[in-house]
Amino acid sequence: MSTENKTGKRGRPVVAGSARQARLEARAQRAAQGLSIGRGRPASQTSARQAKLAAKAAKIAAGIEIKRGAPKKQKSEPVMA
Repeated sequence: MSTENKTGKRGRPVVAGSARQARLEARAQRAAQGLSIGRGRPASQTSARQAKLAAKAAKIAAGIEIKRGAPKKQKSEPVMA
């Protein structure tokens, strides 16, 4: 067995003027400008989840503590009869 490292370009060659390369370049430019790069399904701003997330972000911005999970159960003392 040989342990020599073979160097060279592997995989399918890149065609510089292809439509895919143009899309990738446009996406890279939008990302560099801080714009949306169009990944995934767009969120509906009128949905209940988006309203809940906006309310949570407002609480965080106001400095209100956000507690995770369900509230702790109150332990009741057993009644001696």
